[in-house]
Amino acid sequence: MDLHLRDIERAAERLEGVVHRIPVERSLTFSHLSGSHLYLKYENQQKTGSFKIRGAYNKIARLLEEGALRSVLAASAGNHAQGVAYAANALGVKSTIVMPKSTPIAKIQATEGYGAKVILHGDNYDDSYAFARHLEEETGDTFIHPFDDPDIIAGQGTVALEILRDLHAVDTVLVPAGGGGLLAGVSFYLKTINPRVRVIGVQAEGANAIVRSFHEHGIVQLDRVQTIADGIAVKSPGSLTFNIISRYVDDMVSVTDDEISAAILLLLERSKQVVEPAGAAALAAATSGRLDIAGQKVVCVLSGGNIDMSFIHRIIEKGLVKRGRQMKFQTVMLDIPGSLERFAHVVAEAGANIIMVQHDRLHANLNLNEAILHIACEVGSEAQGRHLVSQLEQNGYHVTLE
Repeated sequence: MDLHLRDIERAAERLEGVVHRIPVERSLTFSHLSGSHLYLKYENQQKTGSFKIRGAYNKIARLLEEGALRSVLAASAGNHAQGVAYAANALGVKSTIVMPKSTPIAKIQATEGYGAKVILHGDNYDDSYAFARHLEEETGDTFIHPFDDPDIIAGQGTVALEILRDLHAVDTVLVPAGGGGLLAGVSFYLKTINPRVRVIGVQAEGANAIVRSFHEHGIVQLDRVQTIADGIAVKSPGSLTFNIISRYVDDMVSVTDDEISAAILLLLERSKQVVEPAGAAALAAATSGRLDIAGQKVVCVLSGGNIDMSFIHRIIEKGLVKRGRQMKFQTVMLDIPGSLERFAHVVAEAGANIIMVQHDRLHANLNLNEAILHIACEVGSEAQGRHLVSQLEQNGYHVTLE
């Protein structure tokens, strides 16, 4: 099925009064860090906490326009589940969501809270997806695909329509991508309205199926994905989404988990925004120096804010390390009275704060009167971290960064 501008405009009409209308806002902080005029599209503030409500509602609403719809079915470990559950409930349709057994309880409760019946099946998304398609045949429920569906893509494309309403002159739009539904919809609308706008998709390095597919000119299926950005950890793009992306997207780039973590930390500190790893990928690309966007008007889509609270402390720690605010290292010291006090004094004089220390006397390469110290320190900046290492080495400690 071909996608048309009218499909996205019609989706916007269906979503009127349903989704939050959150204006694009300029960020002075991120403009300075990226060397551009940088704007943020806060889909982390959207209903259900992500853009996924757009495609899910548009799909279910269009099906209802065609005739009776008894119930819908989906497979998801996160945002799509909540989007489908909310949309179905709002439109008076029953919904069943298949989720992996490992899904955090908070996500299960949120999906149930939107009115869905949740079935836990399998160890990962692929297992849940296969079981959901089996249930589709068994029950006759209508399956709502998370990305490879023209109505889903049209719904996600309304993000681009809103960007152009708020910012008539935009040079570059950065969009996170997993299966590619959001990127396909946004790129199609932007490039059809204004071919001059550059559209760049962003993925995590550990789940870069679209990046590889884009550059290798054919769909690449990954054997495994490994990234903190679980919302875009997809092994393969959809065939429909990839065809659109291949035609309308200008470039695809990947970012590291450390860069994503640093972006999340910056959003928390500077913008007071909670953004999930997948949602922060576009901003990570803008602030990591990977793109030539100097002086341009750039929009980063923050696609979601449903971060796992039990996991957020690890992300913050990675962000602190990436930004040079926290460092881990080891050194060998004499295992005699007063040695640890002397070491701590040097650290304090350098203005650092020890937050973790592990004392290892049992390593095979140690002399009998030696111990290895594993240290984690808070520092004010990368420069202060380098100063700390210099001071320690001047006092006879050989420092190995971890």
